[in-house]
Amino acid sequence: MKICVFGAGAIGGLMAAKLAARGDHEVTVIARGPHLAAMQQKGLVLRSEGTEITVPVRAVATAEEAGVQDYVVVTLKAHSLPGAARQMQPLLGPETAIVSAVNGIPWWYFHKLAGPHEGRRVESVDPGGVVSDLLAPSRAIGAIVYPAAEVPEPGVIEHTYGDRFTLGEPDGSRSPRVSALSEALIAAGLKAPVRPKIRDELWVKLWGNMAFNPISALTGVTLDVLIGDPGQRGVARAMMLEGQAVAEKLGVRFAIDVDKRIAGGAEVGAHKTSMLQDLERGRPMEIDALLGAVVELAALVEVPVPICDTVLALVRARARVAGCY
Repeated sequence: MKICVFGAGAIGGLMAAKLAARGDHEVTVIARGPHLAAMQQKGLVLRSEGTEITVPVRAVATAEEAGVQDYVVVTLKAHSLPGAARQMQPLLGPETAIVSAVNGIPWWYFHKLAGPHEGRRVESVDPGGVVSDLLAPSRAIGAIVYPAAEVPEPGVIEHTYGDRFTLGEPDGSRSPRVSALSEALIAAGLKAPVRPKIRDELWVKLWGNMAFNPISALTGVTLDVLIGDPGQRGVARAMMLEGQAVAEKLGVRFAIDVDKRIAGGAEVGAHKTSMLQDLERGRPMEIDALLGAVVELAALVEVPVPICDTVLALVRARARVAGCY
């Protein structure tokens, strides 16, 4: 199979390194700048579990160089997708699948979701239908990312924990394409279960991100401080309960309760959320995918979310002042 990682940062680089090390498939990474140059000159270095390996990968700067693929793995942030979708067109053949490993509510959320909202567009992450027009939701395979990794220097992936990428078709089927991808990732040493209700697992991850990320951006504290403070924890818990009400109205079932999810966040320790890191570095923040889309869906299903509304307005204002929105 031909598998391309578009935007091979930390998570995409981890997947690419694992697949390339196995050697069963043709793996291409699309990157830019010093990271691209390092991979072209020396290969992709993966540091994981106390070991270091260097894997030769096909590293290119453009989709035109990569050519048509069987799978395109997208690990970008949601706000990058409208622009990236245009750049990805040369990768797409009639059967190419898009592996959507993007945080938050995805552009394909209502594709094949039985009910009154099937086929609806989520404006917060697909403004004007730009993403759906260029990346047809029928191409999408959902992927929930659990590993943590970073790029400490160009061409190097530091894998700190986790090895699971949960996969799922929007219609819940165990299709040949999702089965083949799962088998490839498992052979490469990763966990890649296929779930019939991928949105249920998507919401469990989003559950924490929709609250912890914006609150941390407003207060500037790490996750352990946020959860340990009764006031901030209380706001986060209230936001999560509002989000749960929205998700359940859309048919989602949560396998754990809100306090267990908060406890899971506490186990991460003194971690800066991605939104806080982006704010500190002056980069665009994932506000709409993590919280704006939840508020949009709340209006759709007529569930009041006053605390989420307030936090969304505050974090958008904070981002605008910092030039990150």
